[in-house]
Amino acid sequence: MTWAGLLTGATGCTSDDAGGIAGAFGAPPAPEDVIRVSPDDGSRGVRPGKKLRVRVPDGRLESVKVVRSQDAQESPVPGHLSADGLTWEPDEKRLALAAEYTVDAVAVDGDGRRSARHTTFTTYVPEERFIGYVSPENRATVGTGMIVSLEFNREIAHRAAVERAVRVTARPAVEVRPHWFGRTRLDFRPEHYWKPGTQVTVALRLRDVEGAPGVYGLQHKTFSFTVGRSQVSVVDAARHTMEVRRDGEVLATVPVTAGAPKNTTYNGKMVVTEMLDVTRMNGATVGFKKRDGKGEYDIPDVPHAMRLTDSGTFLHGNYWAHHSVFGRTNVSHGCVGLRDVKGGGSDTPAGWFFDRSLIGDVVEVVHSNDKKVAPDNGLGGWNMGWNAWKAGSAVK
Repeated sequence: MTWAGLLTGATGCTSDDAGGIAGAFGAPPAPEDVIRVSPDDGSRGVRPGKKLRVRVPDGRLESVKVVRSQDAQESPVPGHLSADGLTWEPDEKRLALAAEYTVDAVAVDGDGRRSARHTTFTTYVPEERFIGYVSPENRATVGTGMIVSLEFNREIAHRAAVERAVRVTARPAVEVRPHWFGRTRLDFRPEHYWKPGTQVTVALRLRDVEGAPGVYGLQHKTFSFTVGRSQVSVVDAARHTMEVRRDGEVLATVPVTAGAPKNTTYNGKMVVTEMLDVTRMNGATVGFKKRDGKGEYDIPDVPHAMRLTDSGTFLHGNYWAHHSVFGRTNVSHGCVGLRDVKGGGSDTPAGWFFDRSLIGDVVEVVHSNDKKVAPDNGLGGWNMGWNAWKAGSAVK
């Protein structure tokens, strides 16, 4: 036999006719016919509600590996096989946004032939995101009246979905419940003030949660804070005094001046949300204006200022009023004033109280000729009964 004849015979072995090898055993199926992946390979802009699934019509899946790449980080996607070995699905119910998924699967078909498939797809990148600004700060030590408050940068239409994505837990355990104030604020608190020493953890799982049509959350983080000692101070506007109690024991009774008859101080429980060594107070910013539009007062160096409400109620040092008013007369525009000196003194009543206070301490005003502070004015949620508070949840 010649070399040409040998070559001709070899060529005949690769033919697809019934007498060739391929014809005898059948052409191997294409990997995409054996291993079917959804979403399709190369898909872009896949919506989070689309199901990720790997399946075979017969035989079994030997292995499935799925990797998600998001924010320059890769992480495996856990999943599970069905009992018959035909289907793999992720444990996560929804796809992540702005991510690339890579699928590598190996399967054996009904005839015992092994196939492998590699696919990729990318998910929808939303143009609009929302975030929640949280108080208190991470790792803070706060007073027993602290309320966890989230202020969202966009209106939340799907409040139940967002509420489910935020979890507040305490050690030792205590029931913590949410309450919505409008569509941009979500607060959490227990029925009673926190116990000193409690560790509180806030888990935000807002990333990819749809807060409003086409608007998705961005945050996925956990932070915590510690509840310090208990300090509750009661301002009696009629007696012009403030009784300061630490862990139930009276530390001191301090003379104060509260809101004058025309500008009374709110009654009710208020929480210290901000502490400033010195700040400027201009009446025009809170509605106290003269006819020329300027503020009824403008004090550039108010010492030892502690914010109690968003509307502008402070407990602060006062050096401009005569010392005789403290404990005797109410002369302020609604704030609670403690005697101080210009620049702030450490040995004055205001300095003494400031040095012994924490964000989250409670200041309660009683016997003022005014209404009770609104629950959403600062951290005023303690002025709402527990049943009413729980009714403010969007999850029914």
